[in-house]
Amino acid sequence: MKKSHTKMKVQTMHDWLMTPVGQYILEWEEKHFQALSADIFGYNALQIGFCEINALKENRMTNRWYTNPFMPESGIRQMTDNGHPEKTEDSPVRISLVHDIDELPFASESIDLIILPHAFEFAHSPHQILREVDRVLIPEGQVIISGFNPASLWGVRQHFGRLWGNRFLPEHAEFLSLSRLKDWLKLLNFEISRGYFGCYRPPCRTRRWLRRFAFMEKAGNRWWPYLGAIYLIGAIKRVHGVHLINPAFRKSPRRFFRTVSVNQKMREGVNPGNEGIGKDG
Repeated sequence: MKKSHTKMKVQTMHDWLMTPVGQYILEWEEKHFQALSADIFGYNALQIGFCEINALKENRMTNRWYTNPFMPESGIRQMTDNGHPEKTEDSPVRISLVHDIDELPFASESIDLIILPHAFEFAHSPHQILREVDRVLIPEGQVIISGFNPASLWGVRQHFGRLWGNRFLPEHAEFLSLSRLKDWLKLLNFEISRGYFGCYRPPCRTRRWLRRFAFMEKAGNRWWPYLGAIYLIGAIKRVHGVHLINPAFRKSPRRFFRTVSVNQKMREGVNPGNEGIGKDG
C-alpha cells in the first residue's frame, strides 16, 4: 500500500510536468543541471527520479544511470534526444529500476555523481535517501539536488491553495526549504559548492501569461534572487583525512625522503646495516 501511494504521488508530478508551467520548469532545470554536471568527471553517474528531466545530457562519464524508483516498470522508458537518453556505443547508458528508493542497489562508494530532481519532495523518508546517497558516493563525489522553494510566490500560492482546495503545484509534494536541506547536508559532511535560484514568473497556468511575465526572469535574478520558484544546489562529499592526490613533478627527489645521520640512527637504536627492518621486525 505504501509503494502504490508513492507511485500515485509521482504520477501526479509526471502529469503536471506535461503542462505549460511544467514545461517551463523542465526547460530551466535541464539547462542548469547540465551546467553543473557537464564538467564533473568520473566513471559512474546516477540520476534518481523524473526521467522527463535529462540532467546528465552534457555529462561525459562512461556510465550514466537513470532510475525512477516511484513509477511502475511500464512507466520507465528510454529517453530520446528530446530529453530522454538512449544507449549508444560511444556513450553507454543503462536504465535501472529501483523499487525502493531507501535502498539503492549500488555498492558503497561506487558512484561519482548523483542527481536528485525533486526526489525529497515525494519521499516518505528524505533523511534515509540522503544517507543512501552518502553511502554510495565516493569520497569527493558530488550530488546535485533541485526542489520547489517554499519561500516564493509559488510556495505562497500552494499554501493558500491547500486552504481553497485548488493547489497550483503537485498535490502531495512536501516542500523542503533550502536552509533545511543545507543543514542536512552539513550533518553528513557535504560541502556546498554552488547553486542557483530561478523561475521568477508568477504562478500562471497558461503559456500566454507565462510569456507576458517573461521580463520578471531578469528582474527577479537581480532584485529578489532568493525568491525563485526553484532552487538547485550542488554539494561535495568530504571525508576527513581523505585528499585527492594529484601527480607531483619535482626537480629534486630529495624532498620525498627525510635525511637522518648515522649518529642519530645509533642513538635511536637502529643498526645502519639493517635499515629496511622496522622496530617490530
